[in-house]
Amino acid sequence: MDIEIVAEGLGFAEGPVEMPNGDIVTVDVRGGRIMRTQPDGSTREIASPGGGPNGAAIGPDGALYVVNNGGFPWSERSGLLIPVDENGSTRPPNFEGGWVDRIDPETGDIDRLFDGLDGERFLGPNDIVFDQSGGFWFTDLGKSDARSMDRGSLFYARPDGTGLRRVASNLTGPNGVGLSPDGSIVYVAETNTGRLLAWNIAGPGEVSGSPKIMMATPNHFDSLAVEADGTVVVAAISHGICMLRPSGEIDYVEVPDVMTTNVCFAGDDMQSAYITMSASGRLGKVRWPRPGLRLAF
Repeated sequence: MDIEIVAEGLGFAEGPVEMPNGDIVTVDVRGGRIMRTQPDGSTREIASPGGGPNGAAIGPDGALYVVNNGGFPWSERSGLLIPVDENGSTRPPNFEGGWVDRIDPETGDIDRLFDGLDGERFLGPNDIVFDQSGGFWFTDLGKSDARSMDRGSLFYARPDGTGLRRVASNLTGPNGVGLSPDGSIVYVAETNTGRLLAWNIAGPGEVSGSPKIMMATPNHFDSLAVEADGTVVVAAISHGICMLRPSGEIDYVEVPDVMTTNVCFAGDDMQSAYITMSASGRLGKVRWPRPGLRLAF
């Protein structure tokens, strides 16, 4: 696929979201800011929540809901700035925890919704998706160092600041989260294992049974999107984009950036795919062969 570079200078870009007017919002994990790119490629900062904004979604009220990992240490390796220090830790100095914000995309006003559950702080909220009932699922990847790793979780909450619950725990680097076209399955991509997990949804914020392993790869999975036909599209760091088709076939799309972190579908026909290329701070656009799933809001 030919990739058109839409915008540059976006920092460690993640969390692409199409706004109602066609603009694309991205987060800058390293810069702690939210960026907005217009169709002509011009960009501007619309909010600065600090920490490490990692994933974003539009809620039923039109606001942006941003999950924030609380920040990373950063170091340079082979000419790349990556979210880990020289000792292999992803926990920055004086780390207090992550959180979830509601951000007005027009004014930049920020309201913190959640920073933990039952007195326990979030350790690395990473990705978010809304369901048709107006609630949202989000992952908490956690932090790690040279000798230990937090076990991550899948959470669910309501945008009015209620209903927060832990849906699944003891996950190994839960990152991307998405829903099947009929809303009956929630998917989670694990960074550390390269696995795609799937739970059957029993109700808003409720799953039944244990997760099914949909695929296991040698990749470091990041965030994900879903196509209208149910294909799950996962950013696979150093391997571009990995796709799991409904038939079970696995395919890849090459991307000219070793830190391909996310993709979203946009446009009237949902066949414009916007890809965040975090190592180079760029937003790319490709004509996708199939339409993406239109999100709840």
